[in-house]
Amino acid sequence: MIMPALLNQLPPPPPGKTGWPWTVESTRLPQEQSSGQPWPKISIVTPSFNQGAYLEETIRSVLLQGYPSLEYIIIDGGSTDNSVEIIKKYEPWLTYWVSEPDSGQSFAINRGFAASRGVLLTWLNSDDYLLPDALYIVAELYQPHLHASVFVGGGLLVNEYGGNPHCKVAAEDLSPESLLTWLDDFHFIQPSCFFTRDVWNSCGPLDETLHFAMDLDLWLKLSKCCGFTRTDAILSCARIHDSAKTTKFTNMSLIDSCLVLIKHGGAAQARKHLDLMAARLSWHEYYLGLATGSPLYRLFRGLIRKVLRTDEKWCEMTPSWPDLGDGEKR
Repeated sequence: MIMPALLNQLPPPPPGKTGWPWTVESTRLPQEQSSGQPWPKISIVTPSFNQGAYLEETIRSVLLQGYPSLEYIIIDGGSTDNSVEIIKKYEPWLTYWVSEPDSGQSFAINRGFAASRGVLLTWLNSDDYLLPDALYIVAELYQPHLHASVFVGGGLLVNEYGGNPHCKVAAEDLSPESLLTWLDDFHFIQPSCFFTRDVWNSCGPLDETLHFAMDLDLWLKLSKCCGFTRTDAILSCARIHDSAKTTKFTNMSLIDSCLVLIKHGGAAQARKHLDLMAARLSWHEYYLGLATGSPLYRLFRGLIRKVLRTDEKWCEMTPSWPDLGDGEKR
């Protein structure tokens, strides 16, 4: 367990960084709740890989929660950018960290939870961040004697700079039947979801063959075995940017999600989205065929392919997960 970090104890923020979590911190909580009971220990795992542009904000948003009973674990997949340098800056406040090649995001999260001891768990991706007092709000929701084992709040979708926020309040209906419609309007954002160790032990670990929809697979498993407790409080920010996995590989993310839905009895919902994707691809293929079938294209095909770097772009749009070959994982 780590002691809550104070703002003046952490490394200074980079030049020009102000506000949360750079020059602002959450209120430091007392060592015990008002009832005299200890705060439930919360374990947070950050899977990290080459997201150094955002990682420091993620780390500080956890450490500056002012929460007295916290474990923070970072599992880095062997980053080649400045991620490890950033992690080392905050090493005194981390429960555990490691940086070495691994088999991807799901593996990293599973590894982190296996090393943790908290009664409440979540993972926080290395480009997302918590908002002030998030852990206090979750701890107040936690009631060991109640049926609920999953705690869900609202969140903000932000751009790569943390701006242009779009608020996503957790859906009222979080039943298994409702979650099968996830692709119509996803019900909550992942970093605003916390769950107990008991239910993780029953429904986990994450399926390491899934590279995009491992969270949806877990939500569906959780919904079938326990109740969800929701709050309108805004707990976290999820960052939408071009290098994000689900943005860069949109169609593959959709296929992953559809496979999960089918596994959980949502074939009809999956079919609707797969049909729509097939229609879009057919439309693009039709007009691409018109363009590439023209005599002018055939005349300049070599030059066009060289200028557009079509072979390189094709490789860039094909993720190289460990089960597909070497290359970037997360």
